[in-house]
Amino acid sequence: MRIMHSMSTTAARRRVIRNLILDQAVTSQAELVELLEARGIAVTQATVSRDLAVIGAIKATDDHYRIGERGDPDEAISYLGRTVDEFVESIQSSGNIVVLKTPPGAAMVVASAIDGAALPEVLGSVGGDDTILVISANPDGGPALATRLEQIGARA
Repeated sequence: MRIMHSMSTTAARRRVIRNLILDQAVTSQAELVELLEARGIAVTQATVSRDLAVIGAIKATDDHYRIGERGDPDEAISYLGRTVDEFVESIQSSGNIVVLKTPPGAAMVVASAIDGAALPEVLGSVGGDDTILVISANPDGGPALATRLEQIGARA
């Protein structure tokens, strides 16, 4: 089980929710509220609902929340736009590389959204704590990919 110590930020709370979903079978928002309260995080069900949408959690066919299982490509692009708009502080490129900066703890959420969007121009992404490295499939496609990510975020 993963334990977080700094719970004062939205990003930290969302990391805890993500970890709870990854670590155990969570079937309802009310259950998540209780699990968060047990960790000293007071939150409303409405806030949990928004957090679930932002981190890309959905109810799977087994009635458990899952992260990263998006079936609708348009929704995946829309979700990417929302995460870029909310979390990305800067986008820079060089050659076939794009570097996105986020607040601490948010990079994995954005990297997951990039992967979930399955953009044909993206070879892959790696998310750390506050930095995402995105590799363009085109050897000199970094600037165009950076522009595309900025446009997707601006439409959110």
